[in-house]
Amino acid sequence: MRADAVCRDPAAAHGRIMSDLASRLRRHVVTLALGIGERHVGRPQALHAAEAYIAGELAGLGYEVARQTYVAEGIASSNLEVAVPGGARGAEIVLAGAHYDTVPGSPGADDNASGVAALIEIARALRDARCARTVKLVAFVNEEPPFFYWGEMGSRVYARAARARGDDIRVMLSLEMLGCYSDAPGSQAYPPLLRFFYPSAGNFIGFVSNLRSQRALREVVRAFRSASDFPAESLASPALVPGVSWSDQLSFWREGYRAVMVTDTAFYRYPHYHRATDTPEKLDYARMARVVEGLAGALAMLAGNEPAAW
Repeated sequence: MRADAVCRDPAAAHGRIMSDLASRLRRHVVTLALGIGERHVGRPQALHAAEAYIAGELAGLGYEVARQTYVAEGIASSNLEVAVPGGARGAEIVLAGAHYDTVPGSPGADDNASGVAALIEIARALRDARCARTVKLVAFVNEEPPFFYWGEMGSRVYARAARARGDDIRVMLSLEMLGCYSDAPGSQAYPPLLRFFYPSAGNFIGFVSNLRSQRALREVVRAFRSASDFPAESLASPALVPGVSWSDQLSFWREGYRAVMVTDTAFYRYPHYHRATDTPEKLDYARMARVVEGLAGALAMLAGNEPAAW
């Protein structure tokens, strides 16, 4: 098809945009999971290489990258933050974050290079947005064990500092595994009883919150569905249900903030969770691109603006 014909055909133009987005998502995941590999304090050179890659990608988009550096098990570890300044309600913050470390022994393509790739591409989409509220995008370090649930978890360090500063975070979105999808019946598992209320095929993106955040959950899902026709399911649940609290949103719940996890549901769908087989070719980048497009649009709407163009 000729280029001028594509320009006259909005569907074709959008298809090309989404194809380019899927290619960039794949590049980020391949770089993190294969080029760098498993990344944690046990492999500090790899952890710092991942940090440098993410910071370089964000700086290349024109952002000023702020580092929050602390020491975990003797290793300097950094959360990376960029901001899209708000206007009339700029003191109010809409925040999205994804962790960039992995468990030992896994290259972490889905967990969580997929979330980091999404974060970078959301930053691309929103860099010229003019929103009423401030949007902050944060790459968190040290989410995986042995730090999960404890003080040296990167999101815990960040959330505590935010509360100490009095940051008015209206909602936090934790981007936790976004790349696995299947239309096969029975490809989606659930905690007890939930299977009676949700689809049997793992072809949707999940939005999960604790009970205190259920109003924020409804607003996030409404914004996502306004920005995308990608299938989405939501659950507000007690945090003790297995998987509900297993990401960076927990740190924000503990500080009294409302937060929502966005996920392909991890071990309820993805057989390579926390394994050496969590490699880039397992992910569905076309569907992941649709999810990322929807999340960028949702964040823009939550911040008080229409979605920015890619």
